[in-house]
Amino acid sequence: MRRAERGPPWAEGCSALSFGMKIKVLFFGFAQDLTGFDQEQLDLPEGESLDGLWRHYESRFPRLRELSQSLLAAVNEEVAERSWPLRDGDEVAFMPPVSGGASEDFYRITRGVIPTAELVRQLKAPEDGAVVAFEGIVRDHSHGRKTLYLEYTAYEPMAIRKMEEIGQEIKRKYAIDRVGMIHRVGRLEIGETSVAIVVTSEHRRVAFEACHYAIDRLKQIVPIWKKEYFEGGAVWAEGEGQSLAVAIRGTETQGSSE
Repeated sequence: MRRAERGPPWAEGCSALSFGMKIKVLFFGFAQDLTGFDQEQLDLPEGESLDGLWRHYESRFPRLRELSQSLLAAVNEEVAERSWPLRDGDEVAFMPPVSGGASEDFYRITRGVIPTAELVRQLKAPEDGAVVAFEGIVRDHSHGRKTLYLEYTAYEPMAIRKMEEIGQEIKRKYAIDRVGMIHRVGRLEIGETSVAIVVTSEHRRVAFEACHYAIDRLKQIVPIWKKEYFEGGAVWAEGEGQSLAVAIRGTETQGSSE
């Protein structure tokens, strides 16, 4: 295995103090062939994003830029979009989609930002005539209250198994090609994506119907729970449009249905 350790081209003549992050970069599949090595340690400026890292390697290896649409990037083992902010000690992998990408469904729980566009690119194939992607995002209000942020928790092994069951269900009910489901857990801010479902098919109608069915079933049977935080307290969601009784700064309050 060949390894390298270096800073980016813009580091020439700059003080080492300007580069506060060390990033471990891995290359797999044809990305390794294009660079000529499987990993290296790179010094980057504080606040640099994954896009900056992409541009660095595209500048060093022009062929990598030409084939970038056939590559994925993962940060700390999570597929990430180019806008992803990097931090000192991160591990970044450049790789082709697993098993050629388009042949595999996926069912995942993640703690990172959901890269829907990357997942769509990973799932679709030349024989598809339609791709439908649904995103559930965190809104800024609920039950007449201003939402500050949400927290999701999951019984992860069971959640993934139930998502797989939903995938099998929709493939029996609808003439689709592939399906992917991913749900985020942890703290989510307003506007962030909490869940994404991607369905590919030859025709659009079944893709829309299957995607609609999938999110409804996910809400019904997948063990993922949402806690909403607002000024004065928090509430656990219980099903579509309902909330549990919750203690708000020591006062018991009953939630209501929408």
